[in-house]
Amino acid sequence: MRRRTAVVTAGAVVLVWNEWVNWGWSRALVGRRSGGDEVVVVLGYRNPRATANVVNRWRVRAGMRSVSAEGARGARVVFSGGVSGGGASEARVMADYATAVLGFDGTVVLEEESATTWENIANVIPLLEDADRIKIVSQPAHALKARAYLRRQRPDLAERLVRAEDYRPGEWIAVKPLMALYGLWALRGLGPEERKASL
Repeated sequence: MRRRTAVVTAGAVVLVWNEWVNWGWSRALVGRRSGGDEVVVVLGYRNPRATANVVNRWRVRAGMRSVSAEGARGARVVFSGGVSGGGASEARVMADYATAVLGFDGTVVLEEESATTWENIANVIPLLEDADRIKIVSQPAHALKARAYLRRQRPDLAERLVRAEDYRPGEWIAVKPLMALYGLWALRGLGPEERKASL
């Protein structure tokens, strides 16, 4: 009985911990701005097939829900990611899923050259110059890394970052502990000031 209780308690602690770290990552390096032109940047994931894989489908859905009601008409969604595996680019695969499957009929822009997160940000910068609000969408740790890269490359544009809807409690719950551990590894190069959540 004690062992069973200990296992249940440990499992609960792990679930609470991973929700907490993902919540914090989703709120780091963002501010509060309202109104004006909005750009939602959705970062791609390796996708060697012609149709969106499960990770890219989730990222696209998170991107669609990140388009705010107030910015829905004027928002642009930028899909960023190059070719991985010789087929269509990650950006193209995600855009096709957004329009053909989810029925998104807003403005879509493709950035199809990037092979790394640093390149994602460098290559979308020209598409962000006139944005009043910028949202970067991916899993929370990856999105935070991208926001930190924007801060390093163009701190003036990073001032326009606002929170995307890429964190929801309980989402990806079965794999979120592994994602949280991977996130800790992926974010090891960020300083404490780049990880601090904006409440």
